[in-house]
Amino acid sequence: MRWRHLRPGELNHELIWLLVSIAAAFIAWAWLYFGLRTPICLFHEFTGIACPGCGATRCVRHVFRGDLTYAFLMNPMVFLTGLLLVVYDLYAALILALRLPRLRFDAVPRFLSNTARIAIPLVILLNWAWLIYSKV
Repeated sequence: MRWRHLRPGELNHELIWLLVSIAAAFIAWAWLYFGLRTPICLFHEFTGIACPGCGATRCVRHVFRGDLTYAFLMNPMVFLTGLLLVVYDLYAALILALRLPRLRFDAVPRFLSNTARIAIPLVILLNWAWLIYSKV
């Protein structure tokens, strides 16, 4: 992992994902602002049990209202993912505005990839357990 400038022809991930996240945030805001119907969770409809994504819309609504505590309680995984996205967007905006070197992985260490293979499903399962426990 090191900091370096883009090579000729290299994909500009910072610009792409900054634009995608800004567009997604605008679409989410507009959807909620105009009161459009939210999608029905088919998993919840058929089983009566919350899915790992249940509460995401309510989480986003609370974030847009500035009520971060309730946003976190609605779906901690969605809230923390959004928080990480904001941090990444700040990094990307700074990198693009100041034309600074970017953080790039030359090779992903084996321990990091193995840890991610265990940690990501575990986080999803813990979040799901929380949603079922809290009856979101």
